[in-house]
Order: sequence, then structure tokens, then C-alpha cells
Amino acid sequence: MTAIAQGRTRSAVLVSAMCALVVTGTGLTGCSEDPDAGTNGVGKLSADQIRSRTRAAAGSADALRVSGNVVTSGRTYKLDMRLNSDGGSGSVTAEGATFQLLRTGEQLYLKADADFWTQADGKGDGVASAGTADKLDGKYVKVPSGDPAYKKFSGFTDKDVLLDGLLTLHGTLGTDGHHEQAGTRTIRITGDEGDGGTLDVSLEGQPYPLRLVRAGGAGTLTFSAWGKNFALTEPKKDETVDYGKQLPTS
Repeated sequence: MTAIAQGRTRSAVLVSAMCALVVTGTGLTGCSEDPDAGTNGVGKLSADQIRSRTRAAAGSADALRVSGNVVTSGRTYKLDMRLNSDGGSGSVTAEGATFQLLRTGEQLYLKADADFWTQADGKGDGVASAGTADKLDGKYVKVPSGDPAYKKFSGFTDKDVLLDGLLTLHGTLGTDGHHEQAGTRTIRITGDEGDGGTLDVSLEGQPYPLRLVRAGGAGTLTFSAWGKNFALTEPKKDETVDYGKQLPTS
């Protein structure tokens, strides 16, 4: 080791020792660690730059999982969906009724129990008689592409559509310090100091969005399993029913 290198090493050790002495002896934090040390660096950027980076990272990811609640048009939807570029699968709960969604390419399927089909209009009248509902019970019902339900439900299975609609903060952007989400360090960006929503962005690896609190109490969502792709398989023929009538949009 050269004399210069030895000098630098001694200086570094001396600084560390002085910091330890200051912190333990007086409680001062002037030598505290940089919260962005060892991170991907986005914590040092402006809120606009962070939003741009996290949108780009989310858009380039092959797959992800979205879970939480979304309030739209006066209805609350509980989501637990896995999404990739080919489609998505998972569960949606609305007004106490839970159903499964599966989309592979352009083919969208909905699976639910008999109670869902008899109560699906929200008025107790349902869209199917008890006998028909029994036949639909536990089956993948193919949703016609021209049906109003197709556009509404397929959005829950479309990675790009869902992220474009959700990753939005309203008002003036700002930052709200360093936080943690499921053990991962994050930087939080806000819209109008939180009134326009908040978004926690990962400081580790890619700057993926990890937690979104939507403005106006419109739901809270977590994003995970980024880049962990999975296979989507169309249901078997004996598991599928082509209902052929308008499906519920509730």
C-alpha cells in the first residue's frame, strides 16, 4: 500500500471514529449516514424525475402483481391480479361478490359461483335463473368481445391499461422523505402534499412503484413480483361455458 493510500485509510478510520464519538457522546447526528447510500439513486432526484423513472421501469417490466382496493364510479373493487404482456389472472371482489378473471390474448373469461350469477345485477334478480346459474357455477364463462362487461373487466387484466390508469398523482408533485415498503427502502412522492395521492418508489434495484395511495380516498394498492413472469393457459374445454348473453357489469 502506498503512503497516500495509507493516509486516506487512516483519515477514513479517524472520521468514522469521530462520528461514533460525537453520536454516542452528545447525541448529535451531524455524521449520520446518507439515506441514499447504496440505493439506485432516485431518492436524490426531483419528484418529476422520480415519477418519470418509475413509469419507465413499470412499463418495461414483463410482469407484476397488483393487490388492494380501487374505488371507481362509486364502487369499491378489491383486486389481487397477476399481469404480464399476454394478459392476466386473479380475483376481483365487488359488493361482496368475488369472481375470477383470466385473459389470454384477446380471450377473456370470468369464473364465479352460482350465487354470483343469480345476484350479479345487484338487485337480487341476477342474470341467470337458478338452474342456469348452477350450470355456470365454477365454470370459466367466455366474455364476448362486444359485451359491455368485456371492456370493463378486461382493464383489470391489462398491465399497461391498469398501470396507466393507476400511476397518477394529482396536483403539484413533491417528495415526502424516505420510507419502507415490505422491507424495501423507498422514496415517497406526493401530489399536492398528499392530497393528490402518494406513491412509494423502490430505492433498491429498479425504481418500481411499490405502494400507491390514490387521491380522495379512491383506494390503496401495492405492487410486487416485478419481472417475475408466469404462464397463462386457456381453460380446458370442459371447464368453459359460452354463455352467449349480456354479462353483468357490476
